Amino acid sequence: MRETGGLSEMQLDALQEISNIGLGHAATALAEMLDSKIGMGVPKSSFVAFDKVIDIIGGYEELVSCVSLQLEGDIKGIVFYIFNEQSTYSLVDMLMGFADGTTNELDELATSTINEIGNILTGSFISAITDFTGLRINPSTPIFAFDMLAAVFTSLVIECGQSEGDNILTIETQLFRDDQKVSGHFFLMSEPESIEKLLLALGIEA
Repeated sequence: MRETGGLSEMQLDALQEISNIGLGHAATALAEMLDSKIGMGVPKSSFVAFDKVIDIIGGYEELVSCVSLQLEGDIKGIVFYIFNEQSTYSLVDMLMGFADGTTNELDELATSTINEIGNILTGSFISAITDFTGLRINPSTPIFAFDMLAAVFTSLVIECGQSEGDNILTIETQLFRDDQKVSGHFFLMSEPESIEKLLLALGIEA
């Protein structure tokens, strides 16, 4: 069986299915909140090496918005949703019904909006895992940050205790509203034992 990033094709397919379900729920929740249809592209799931995460987002000096939640229970770790600077502003325009390019800085309302959307996205993914597997996962209150990626990522790694030898579940997502499109990345950093437990709950040996 073909191996991808340390996981078999079957294992990645299972994670892909969870991603589809979770982000589908998120699109529904966003549409209800905004009273407007929100579309989502098919998420692309993969496990990437610790040191490749920075390259995916754009570099240590990239300004990003990040919503993160710590996980306790059967799965321990941290989940976070990251948008680069331009995608952050475009996301605010999309959610607030502004023309793309209107927002060029974050005020209190924009920050609150991004935080809420990140909470919905991450929460929907966690709910999909618990519904799919029966695992008990307790997320913390979401934390928002808007800073250089180096500072954000360093803080997340310290919180999670991730080691550089570990792989990180990465899900690339796209949100659509009319002719507007915004790309972001969802990440799950967790200890290897938790990933193994997740795969076993899916009926797949790690």
